[in-house]
Amino acid sequence: MMSLASTLDTMRAANRIANKVLFHWKIVTLDGQPADLTCGIPITPICTLNESLVGDALFVIAGFNHQKYLTKKNQLLIKQVSRNFKVIGGIEAGSWILARCGLLNQKAATTHWEDQEEFGLQFPFVDLKPDRFVIDGKFFTTGGASPTFDFMLYLIRTRYGYPLALEVSSAFIYDGVHSATDTQPLVSLGMLENKEPRVASAINIMEQHIDEVISIIKIAEELNLSVRMLEYLFNQTLNLAPGAYYRRLRLQTARRMVLDTRLKLQEIAIRTGFSSLSSFSRMFKQYYQQSPGQCRKLSTETTMAN
Repeated sequence: MMSLASTLDTMRAANRIANKVLFHWKIVTLDGQPADLTCGIPITPICTLNESLVGDALFVIAGFNHQKYLTKKNQLLIKQVSRNFKVIGGIEAGSWILARCGLLNQKAATTHWEDQEEFGLQFPFVDLKPDRFVIDGKFFTTGGASPTFDFMLYLIRTRYGYPLALEVSSAFIYDGVHSATDTQPLVSLGMLENKEPRVASAINIMEQHIDEVISIIKIAEELNLSVRMLEYLFNQTLNLAPGAYYRRLRLQTARRMVLDTRLKLQEIAIRTGFSSLSSFSRMFKQYYQQSPGQCRKLSTETTMAN
């Protein structure tokens, strides 16, 4: 919903503020039927995606389980329709669709940070960037809802000027402080960077060492802090010890891999810094009250039921 809203509502606001139609759009789906968003709300399209559609830009918006709908026939259709547009964009998992269609080969692109590693493995011919949004020729890709908002402000700014982009940003009380090449963070630190920058810096170090775990002693040394001071800062700010927060961060990363990839559990354990599958499974069950295998099985059964 937020990726769709970041795309559409920025254009609506630009039209309202400019008091004229600067943008107009059509919502289409692969089969012409309403598309259920991940929150369950159906979005009714104007028509079915078809080869007669033409326009300035084609935005491909997708989320979880997009591969369920991307048949060979639909891939071919998207490739054919893309020739009728001057600009082609992939919003969040839309970048996966463009890549599966072969449209991003030898192009720079991005996708949501959760999927970056898997995307890079599946599409080695795409120049994957960790950026918030990427533009390469007639193609653009965004990393999620907030980066899509950033891209739409960029689009408004380049087409209709900086003042209008500022007014649209202000209408949503959006700071708009990010540039395209800002790296998508694993943890959105927000106010924490101002409230306690030392804790924010420690979390950044943890992010960079998910697979090869770094000791809390080493993290403290890199920040010129004592271990005791680092523990004090974490407990005061997050009500968690740094080791507990680090373990939680690795387990959250592991859970995303369990749910959103087909990687073997042994591989997930390695990628999240656990010494063995048994220690990973034990820690995972302790934290989530179910084993990694049970978590994946239940998720698969729920997806098939829907």
